[in-house]
Amino acid sequence: MEMGDAEAMFNLGYYYSEGMAGLTQDWDKALEHWHRSGELGHAGALNNLGTAYFFGRGVKKNEKKAIHYYELAAMRGDENARYNLGKIEWYAGNTSRALKHYMSAVDCGYNESLKMIQQMYKDGYATKHDYAKALKAYQAYLVEVKSDQRDKAAEHGELYKYYE
Repeated sequence: MEMGDAEAMFNLGYYYSEGMAGLTQDWDKALEHWHRSGELGHAGALNNLGTAYFFGRGVKKNEKKAIHYYELAAMRGDENARYNLGKIEWYAGNTSRALKHYMSAVDCGYNESLKMIQQMYKDGYATKHDYAKALKAYQAYLVEVKSDQRDKAAEHGELYKYYE
């Protein structure tokens, strides 16, 4: 961490947020580490900042700031942030914008977005073509990341599965 490692800062922030690895739960320290990591471009840290602001974890609830951090994370390729933006748009009634965010997350293999697109299709907010495109994108992702090592790891438990 002293060497400016964004991943180390991100992880330490996570440990503080959850009270793990012998650390006491401390949201101030978690947010501090995620801010530092986010400044170095860590997309996951930016997503976690968005979630902290969205739910008011360690900070005052602020949806505008949450969206700002989710957007920064999404621009850096964080599929979870795309999903979160999709949920925000969905609840705001912006179904076409929600669908676009979910499709971007599916392209990165985010299964929860695929489930949302399936539900949108069932409810009449997405077309059969949209759902087929999402399924095809998810399948392409699985083909791209498939490896013998991942398959062997997946045999050891749910934590190691890269597919659903």
